[in-house]
Amino acid sequence: MNVLVAMDGSKYGRWGLNWVAKLPFADPPNVTALHVVDIGALRAPFVAQPVVAGNERFIRDEIKRIEHRAAETLQEAKRLLASLKLNGRIKQEQGPVASVILRQAPKKNGMIVMGSQGLDALDRFMLGSVSTNVVQHASCPVLVVKTNPDSLRRILLAVDGSTSSKKALNFITTRLRPASNAGGQALPLHVTVLHIMPFLNYPELKQAGTELVDQYSMKLSRAGYSSEGLCLLGRPADEIITIAAHQKADLIVMGAKGQGAVARFLLGSVSTRVVQHAAQSVLVVR
Repeated sequence: MNVLVAMDGSKYGRWGLNWVAKLPFADPPNVTALHVVDIGALRAPFVAQPVVAGNERFIRDEIKRIEHRAAETLQEAKRLLASLKLNGRIKQEQGPVASVILRQAPKKNGMIVMGSQGLDALDRFMLGSVSTNVVQHASCPVLVVKTNPDSLRRILLAVDGSTSSKKALNFITTRLRPASNAGGQALPLHVTVLHIMPFLNYPELKQAGTELVDQYSMKLSRAGYSSEGLCLLGRPADEIITIAAHQKADLIVMGAKGQGAVARFLLGSVSTRVVQHAAQSVLVVR
């Protein structure tokens, strides 16, 4: 597995590398720790207004700050790779952050890991919602980090029968091992398969939903996971967030798109909403 970890000097970048070390990959990951410097954003119209006299000096000072932070971030990434015993390299690129991350993403057998927020309020304002942009346009799975992975025992797999859901299941059963190491012990992973049905009074829908979670749970059990299925009524994104909190899930895994164009239109961008509002880290699979 080729893993690109976006580093920006914040705790989220550090947590991203910790997640790579904690995830029970079937094969050892090859990691690229990437730091992106976006000098051009400093001269965007909303920052560099020509009517503001003397703003060039402040822009130069900000450039120096960014360059200093970049050097510190790369050094920190190098130390973390060594301490976590991860095989990889560090890399710095320039340009719009989301675009550079997407361009540098692994083309084959890859994954992107990035934080849900930037280093500080100014960076978040300047960069916009980088994680949302990457989740929406990446061609490989994206793990959006919200927390430091103290443990990885419980996974919530949200499914709807779509191709993306099947790929999410396949990621768990083929790219990961059914047990994670904690304190030198192999601890079994428990996966809750969750399917949310619309508020429609059709018994056939409930039966189909129950069969769906049973099918996914059976495949997980065959792969060596502890598994259970839940089939509920409600709004998909809201229920996924609620159940993840109730079950104290360590990670939410879900597909990037719903089942068909009509479903995507009705449901809205469920994965985007979950990424934005869930307290847990979220892996969106394509």
